[in-house]
Amino acid sequence: MTDSTKIWGVVPAAGVGRRMQSDRPKQYLELAGKTVIEQTLLRLLQAEVFTGIAVAISDEDPYWPELDISGHPAILTASGGKERADSVLSALKAIRSKAADSDWVLVHDAARPCITCQDIHRLIHLLQSDDVGGILALSSHDTLKNVQANSIIGTLDRTHIWRALTPQMFRYGILKTALETTAGNPAVTDEASALELQGFKPKIIEGRPDNIKITRPEDLALAQFYLEQQR
Repeated sequence: MTDSTKIWGVVPAAGVGRRMQSDRPKQYLELAGKTVIEQTLLRLLQAEVFTGIAVAISDEDPYWPELDISGHPAILTASGGKERADSVLSALKAIRSKAADSDWVLVHDAARPCITCQDIHRLIHLLQSDDVGGILALSSHDTLKNVQANSIIGTLDRTHIWRALTPQMFRYGILKTALETTAGNPAVTDEASALELQGFKPKIIEGRPDNIKITRPEDLALAQFYLEQQR
């Protein structure tokens, strides 16, 4: 990585998190004395690698402006979109005037507050000379079944199956073009899938199993446990 290459963070945070059965989006639920998104952003800031972090927020979001961290000098707010890919693309456009195509972008879920600085630094170190980039992921230790109509029709070879985590790290120009080209495609469920559809083969970097995504109510207690253990 050259001295002129910048590293940007992008955090899509316009989702509503219906599975949490809460009165507010999951990123604003309390976790260890702060909101989930505050914990996540504090972890990213602690890594001390980002030129800036663009957070994509719904224009109707009443909670984000009330958080002190929304005014942090390294954080800028972008308009969130209907889908994750829309929010990420909006955040990329928000830094267009400052970012070069060769800069790196690390996209991280707002609901993954247990990301460690070590994993961030390792991802950057292992991918910094790559032309495209890659993602943190976990190899599967479970037996995986292929199911149709609630019946098993086969067992998958788990040696080829990895669970995608975040951050996902790609060159700014390649990522922006891929998201623009695949806009509206339901197959784009993360940044890597957008690049895959363009013929790229992102790298896999093994991450930590405690880098969980808060999706259901019981995940909050598990995230709190992991944060305490990491400290």
